[in-house]
Amino acid sequence: MTQTTQGWGEGPSERYETLASRFRGIFADIRTGAIERELTRQLPQDQVRQLAQAGLTAIRVPVEYGGSGASLPELFNLLIELAQADSNVVQSIRAHLGFVEVALNSGRKDWREDWLQRIAEGALIGPGRGEAGEVTQGKLATRLTQRDGIWYLNGTKFYSTGVRYSDWIDVGATGDDDQAYAVLVRRDAPGVDPLDDWNGFGQRLTSSGTTRYTEVVVQPEQIRGDDEKFPYSQAFYQLVHLATVAGIGRAISEETAAAVRERTRSFSNGNAARVRHDPQILEVVGRLRAAAYSASAIVLQNARALERVWQARQRGDDAAAIGHAREIADLEIAQSQTLVFELILQASTHLFDALGASSTLVPHALDRFWRNVRTLATHNPRIYKDRIAGDFAVNGTPAPDQWKIGVVPIPED
Repeated sequence: MTQTTQGWGEGPSERYETLASRFRGIFADIRTGAIERELTRQLPQDQVRQLAQAGLTAIRVPVEYGGSGASLPELFNLLIELAQADSNVVQSIRAHLGFVEVALNSGRKDWREDWLQRIAEGALIGPGRGEAGEVTQGKLATRLTQRDGIWYLNGTKFYSTGVRYSDWIDVGATGDDDQAYAVLVRRDAPGVDPLDDWNGFGQRLTSSGTTRYTEVVVQPEQIRGDDEKFPYSQAFYQLVHLATVAGIGRAISEETAAAVRERTRSFSNGNAARVRHDPQILEVVGRLRAAAYSASAIVLQNARALERVWQARQRGDDAAAIGHAREIADLEIAQSQTLVFELILQASTHLFDALGASSTLVPHALDRFWRNVRTLATHNPRIYKDRIAGDFAVNGTPAPDQWKIGVVPIPED
């Protein structure tokens, strides 16, 4: 069945169904084991590796380097489908997908080609950015130092999402010159210690905990200035979250529909002998599906905005044109974020209205939907997005570029 015949709307391109058909069997396998992994806390390491071997993690890499040359709308539509199977898996490769965009946009030809080829061969890259505690906003406590001609990395990172599934880690650090750098180190290098200590109530299987770096040797060719970012980076990373949430919405819709279809017990004050024929229950299920459909459509529209920035960059448009396209992409995602989260947060609660008390039993794991959406909604907090959209509408203020979190020093009186 195609996306259209399933009622989820037309895909992002004429070739999308051919592209997606390569991965749908893997998605189905991932979906089959999702609840068991959730209940027994089995990290999806094999599933992530299977996707890399099948080429999903290199889907944006140009064909000449061994990838599929997919557009951004095609990528994000695939992420919705994957999140429908297991949202933990999408979250686990989010940093890797962002690194692919870093490589695609790099102006250093040799470095770009080297990493695109590695990614096409299945290499996975995890993140080393977030730092917990009293870190100054905009600064990194992790240090890159040189002694006797050798570079060393020392520090502790948190929110290391997907690191345990990765081959390399892209780590942000401060150099001896007080400048920000990004360095790539092997995950299995001496001194790299990724811990399985993520204890959040949602997205439990994403390997999002602590990673320690102790005297890790860094190769000079894997050091770059941390200003080498792609122009749509903020919008890209946020849209991965929204695609994940849209996929969760589809899973809510389909799992609830299946549970209603299979129920044989009905309430005496219901409207039919079989729950599947009760119009009030069908109305609840229909609203869940409408929420998932709407969220997916919004994500695809947002992805088109990102594609415009990418295409402007590819054409070599001037910085002003690229900057304007970036501002509009950030705006589109800002004014979508609150609605997408609200739609699926409500769906993750209302699904229980279509089912009996037994739906709350742990083996069904239906609570995972609310926990996961609620966790994703805390990233780049949605409460600021309506203000950003309103400021543009009233005052023409462009959406801000990058955001950071940390402690802001307050001057003494």
